[in-house]
Amino acid sequence: MHVRDLSRFLFELSESNNRAWFVMNKPRYDILRAEFLQFVTQLIDNISRFDPAIAGCDPKKALFRINRDVRFGKDKSPYKTTFSASILPSGRKKPSEGGGPAYYFQIDANGKLFFAVGEYMPPSDRLRTIRNHIVADGTGFSKLLKNKEMKQVFGGLQEESKLIRPPKGFDAEHPYIEQLKLKNFMVWTDCSLDSMDAQQIQEILVKGFKSAYPLVSWLRTAD
Repeated sequence: MHVRDLSRFLFELSESNNRAWFVMNKPRYDILRAEFLQFVTQLIDNISRFDPAIAGCDPKKALFRINRDVRFGKDKSPYKTTFSASILPSGRKKPSEGGGPAYYFQIDANGKLFFAVGEYMPPSDRLRTIRNHIVADGTGFSKLLKNKEMKQVFGGLQEESKLIRPPKGFDAEHPYIEQLKLKNFMVWTDCSLDSMDAQQIQEILVKGFKSAYPLVSWLRTAD
């Protein structure tokens, strides 16, 4: 994967986000997409060394399409300005579709690498299951929160869209009430690509994803 070429393509796309520009630059896109697929294929292989459940993930299904769904938003730009992938055993791209915890990453038009692990905005029934699992497995959840490697890479669980009040049916005095208010069970971080090559990005992702494997493992036991 030629990182500099990919970053340049995404930046130019962000400046000329229209079908005419994209058609003219489609040959560039096809090459970059093929390289990205190879990168994701290698990443799946590396992840499966510490998380064997990932071994069967189809890399083609892990990649997100570059076309945006413009039906409901005000932004009618036809193309995403990121190359991204979501890796999980089921082959589904979104944990919100019921696929369970995922390893996600994207490269954007600003030369930034963003990566995340866990479940983003799971559906209500799945969210209740996770919350019930916190109550039932306080010891395991406490151990997860204290995981040094994960905290070093990502910090704590993300609090985006966190509830103000305790969720219905849960004790407001529960020792993990603040975590029970969460609507996402994910960790994420980002960094500048600077002059990194594909191998360096691969190493950063593998190290980060491996550090968060305890979160993936714990979420998989929530049923």
